Amino acid sequence: MIKTTRNFFAFAVSVLGFLACSTQPDPQKIIDQAIDAHGGKRYEDFKAAFDFRQYHIRLEHQNGRFRYQRSYADSAGRSVQETLSNEGLQRLVNGQPQTLDSVQHKRYYEAVNSVAYFVLLPYKLNDPAVIKKYAGESIVDGQPYHKIQVSFRKEGGGLDYEDVFFYWIHQKNNTLDYLAYSEGGPRFRKTIKASEVGGIRFQDYANYKGDKNDTTSVGSYDEKYQRGELELLSRIEQQNIRVE
Repeated sequence: MIKTTRNFFAFAVSVLGFLACSTQPDPQKIIDQAIDAHGGKRYEDFKAAFDFRQYHIRLEHQNGRFRYQRSYADSAGRSVQETLSNEGLQRLVNGQPQTLDSVQHKRYYEAVNSVAYFVLLPYKLNDPAVIKKYAGESIVDGQPYHKIQVSFRKEGGGLDYEDVFFYWIHQKNNTLDYLAYSEGGPRFRKTIKASEVGGIRFQDYANYKGDKNDTTSVGSYDEKYQRGELELLSRIEQQNIRVE
């Protein structure tokens, strides 16, 4: 009788554990809803241009192909154009192609790709290399959020595939309102302005920094932000947005 009772108890615990796991929100569904809220299929075939700090940015998607471009004048007044596409990275100075060493290639690749990545969120979270994990619920600024952890597979994950990001997606509006990451120094971004242009949502952020010596996961930065423990570093804004 005791053995039977123990077996039943073990079975009940396993069932409850299965039910708890099966009722956990699906991170893929949450991301898909967020993409729909920010522009959906409009991301798949579009051309966008805007100014970011001293740079002019162009982003293009068409039939599975992409082209991300950053144009500016360098300190010597030369015209610089850096383009990242399916063919790779190209850098032109006064219209002349440049030969880049590995350090230069990494620097310019990251510079162009990072601007495109953040502007194209949450659309970029459905790239094949992305690994999504539900990280719980959170209340931020009095609003309910799903917290999603994102990591990357080595194949197709880019130069910084070991990075880990966290995203806070509003449970009712499906908007991606906060994000955090540690690469280059721990950061927490809060949406301070959203503009819809051509059916796509563009967001400006307040950019907070954490202590670079703090080993706490940036996944807890929503709590640090709420306690006022993060320092405002900068504002990240797009100007003169145009979408075709």
